[in-house]
Amino acid sequence: MIQIHVVQPGDTLWRISRRYGVSIDELIQLNRPPYTERLTPGQAFIVRVEQPPLRYTVRAGDTLWRISQRFGVTIAAILQLNPQITNPDRIFPGQVLLIPAPGPTPYSAAVNSYLVVQGEQDRTTVAEAAAALTYVSVFTYGVNPDGSLARPFDRPARESAQSLGVASIMTLSNFHPTEFRFSPDLARTILTDTAVQDRVVAEVLTTLTDRGFAGLNIDFEYVFPEDREAFNSFMRRLADELHPRGLLLSSALAPKISRTQRGLLYEAHDYPVHGEIADYVVLMTYEWGWVGGPPMAIAPLNQVQRVLDYAVTEIPRQKILMGIPLYARDWQIPWQEGTRAETLSVQEAVQRAIDRGVAIQYDLVAQSPLYRYTDAAGQAHEVWLEDARSIDAKLDLARRYQLGGISTWTLPAELPQVWPLVADRYEVRKRLPAQT
Repeated sequence: MIQIHVVQPGDTLWRISRRYGVSIDELIQLNRPPYTERLTPGQAFIVRVEQPPLRYTVRAGDTLWRISQRFGVTIAAILQLNPQITNPDRIFPGQVLLIPAPGPTPYSAAVNSYLVVQGEQDRTTVAEAAAALTYVSVFTYGVNPDGSLARPFDRPARESAQSLGVASIMTLSNFHPTEFRFSPDLARTILTDTAVQDRVVAEVLTTLTDRGFAGLNIDFEYVFPEDREAFNSFMRRLADELHPRGLLLSSALAPKISRTQRGLLYEAHDYPVHGEIADYVVLMTYEWGWVGGPPMAIAPLNQVQRVLDYAVTEIPRQKILMGIPLYARDWQIPWQEGTRAETLSVQEAVQRAIDRGVAIQYDLVAQSPLYRYTDAAGQAHEVWLEDARSIDAKLDLARRYQLGGISTWTLPAELPQVWPLVADRYEVRKRLPAQT
């Protein structure tokens, strides 16, 4: 079982290891802290601990089978802790037995993570997370203006995933291959130009087959509101092509709180239609603290909950994968309109706090860590990040809503604690069947 330890003033790795009865090497392996000789208050560590066994006094009429059923453990597990039992059919009233402490009730969930393709290093990236993954979604296949696909070099990622029992998913987006942004104009061309769409669909089907993908994820962002029905029709066409072939279809949707929510990011994303057509949907429940806005938590739990409250009224719960960000942001403060935050890894954010000698705080409403510091030029900064506590809170939220699972942005996640946490908290499902 994994516990979370929040560093207190005076803590060292040695003191933490002694407190939990684990080795320093194990602490380092699980957490990979940016520094091993320096910690900062508020820094979060995960620790794998064994729960002490329960003590049970045998009653009249008890058998090992009845005791095993009462505590939800196996007879073999009881015998392993009690070598004094020489005959499993003979236990006596008053005899004290050690019973393995039962773990938490398993929660079966699908886990997706987007992978921005890097090349050969993707083999290691996927392998490190494989035990906690159902899908790895390769980001991104783009679309050229004529409908041909811009294909990334994703063979290392696909081969690693497929060899480790993780389903690889092809992500198709309207991320413009030369402008490096999500393009509403490109989306409109794909959705409304028949010749372009025909070529897109044909090349998608060929690629899915040739590259051994388990399915397709559609990540069309900033789609013009008037293209909503065209987007729905495109999804229906893809479902008609993919499902008879046993392939999955999913989509990534903006974090809406109502059907009538306005804005370029939201209006073309039709929750009820995608919930009906797709095998699962990824809710992009992050980017409240976005790069061009004022400092705040990237995925404040209270705001994520508002999205889920609406989403479960429009999409079957088991089809929803709740998005979780695995990165940090650093804003200059006081914030001024037109300035942009720096995006950095969680490990870099923790290292920055240690370098500046500041403690990491924790916002209980947003369930997110943060800190402030002043740089060498005298400029004040505010940093929001994720850590083991905030990830655990999000995993628990998905469980409380009984969602289909979670989806992280992105691999590689320089937050090493996330995958052991997921594997500990969830019974990670492998590939889900496609609709037929």
